[in-house]
Amino acid sequence: MTASVKAPRPVAKPVLSGRQSVAELITIRTFLLVPFLALAAAVPVFWGWGVSWLDLTIGGAFFVVSTLGITVGYHRYFTHGAFRAKRALRIALAVAGGLAAQGPVIGWVADHRRHHAFSDREGDPHSPWLFGTSPLALARGFWHAHMGWLFGRDKTNVDRFAPDLEADRDMRVVDRLFPLWVVVSLLLPPLLGGLITLSWWGALTAFLWAGLARISFQHHVTWSVNSICHMIGERPFASRDRSANFWPLAILSMGESWHNTHHEDPTSARHGAQRGQIDISARVIWAFEKLGWAWNVRWPTAKRLAALAR
Repeated sequence: MTASVKAPRPVAKPVLSGRQSVAELITIRTFLLVPFLALAAAVPVFWGWGVSWLDLTIGGAFFVVSTLGITVGYHRYFTHGAFRAKRALRIALAVAGGLAAQGPVIGWVADHRRHHAFSDREGDPHSPWLFGTSPLALARGFWHAHMGWLFGRDKTNVDRFAPDLEADRDMRVVDRLFPLWVVVSLLLPPLLGGLITLSWWGALTAFLWAGLARISFQHHVTWSVNSICHMIGERPFASRDRSANFWPLAILSMGESWHNTHHEDPTSARHGAQRGQIDISARVIWAFEKLGWAWNVRWPTAKRLAALAR
């Protein structure tokens, strides 16, 4: 009688897939530093006279569209599958997310799925708790979680964390065109400002405020979810990490700062699931569902929230 042979267990694909090239590092740092330096220079020089309501209106419109591209698109839809969407909406969400200049959709999703797989443990790309709990270690951790990790060279393995998007032709095209979405995000505001005011000055101030400064401000709102929302706030749910709900960021982050709730129930379409918690992204998803553009939305239920509560 022949003894049965057990099939070998599949070997997990590596977490990382090498290092960023010099060109990739230069590109990333340019996208990070140029808007930030522009914001730092523009505030003291132009505030009070070099910014108009038109600049703020254009900047606000781009902020809302591109932030929702990140929160509804990159995060809740592509990363966590909180709902299903028609093809046109999927592509529009991916493009809108690209306008935020936070990275191509496939790499962004891979990084975030890796974050959830190793949240606040070794392997998490941006935990503030990787260096200890002393004041100096927490200061170092805050910087790392907020933006320092973006200057590292390690690349998250897409084949492990985002093979579904890598296999999607539409997403590969949108991903490759990421530099174009950034250029559009930077140059469309000054085009609108110049045409509406019929002046080069209107184009210049729109470029500074609705383009560069808006992108930098947007970056810091998103990064604050990685840093502040893993350090400060309420923890009503028993998540395995240190994610927290931080209400002051709820509106600017479009609901992403209800982070403890999200980490305990990652696939939920609504992060602000408790009474009084504003979640603009969830309302947008609700509107998509009513319009028939989205379906199979994973809305939280009272029974599930009660089971997750401490």
